[in-house]
Amino acid sequence: MAKVKEEVIKMIQKMPEETSVDDIMEELYFRKKVGTGIEELDRGKSISHKEAKKHLKKWLS
Repeated sequence: MAKVKEEVIKMIQKMPEETSVDDIMEELYFRKKVGTGIEELDRGKSISHKEAKKHLKKWLS
């Protein structure tokens, strides 16, 4: 857990001084979602580009 805390502190320190709490939360959320996606890919949990297009077509129509 200490490693996560250290990474968050470093992330915040790299952000501009005028960064808002909302900006910090958005960055944390983005990093969490990307990390989760990478973990799923590493476990072989993915779909093909063709399958993704089918899903998008259905969702967007």
